Amino acid sequence: MADFVLVHGAWHGGWCWRRVVDALHAQGHRAFAVTLTGVGERAHLMSPLITLETHIADVVNAIEAEELQQPVLAVHSYAGMIGTAVADRMPQRLKHLVYVDAVVPRPGESWSSTHASATREARLAAAQASPDYAFPPPDPAVFGLAAEDHAWVRRRQTPHPGHTYQAPLQFDPRRVASVPRTFVDCVQPRLGTIDSIRPRVRDANFWDGAWTGGGGVRVVEMQTGHDPMVSAPRELADLLSACA
Repeated sequence: MADFVLVHGAWHGGWCWRRVVDALHAQGHRAFAVTLTGVGERAHLMSPLITLETHIADVVNAIEAEELQQPVLAVHSYAGMIGTAVADRMPQRLKHLVYVDAVVPRPGESWSSTHASATREARLAAAQASPDYAFPPPDPAVFGLAAEDHAWVRRRQTPHPGHTYQAPLQFDPRRVASVPRTFVDCVQPRLGTIDSIRPRVRDANFWDGAWTGGGGVRVVEMQTGHDPMVSAPRELADLLSACA
């Protein structure tokens, strides 16, 4: 039996991991799907005071509250920022860090750093126009979802706290790299905002060479879109289980 902590990306909530949680439970594991402050069933807590540090604390506190030792931490999309921070701050507590089609920053970068200027400007303008400083979700079709999956995600998505978008993250790459890592590259279809990350995770010189060192890293492609926890949950659960 292994423990898993699952962290969703922007606009989602712990709900999006439901099928993966069921699959991991069926394999005899324990899985904890964290919902970040201000989204999902915690949307009533939306506030302009929410920052990247708020979301990092959500995950650190979940690990502490459940008294987890050596869990596999899986982070999706935006939550790559959070997973990187958690691995930097408590590397000895993690068995494996799985970036699920996620942001992998350089020290000092923000989530927005790797996005096209048009994307940044649109999200910041939307946040500034919102009383809660939040920006709305996209159509789930960009995640490769259709039919019932599309409808489910569309009705469950909520606006995302805007002050998480440009917040820089400082960390020690070698400390993060001491944790074994897997990058799950979702390629059918590829999400444009992750395109700048794909070469990084295949570059031996990324993080000044630290990326490929320490606990080691591998890249696994999945023939599905950006929300594999929805579109390919059993395959993703099997991949996560193998990381344990």
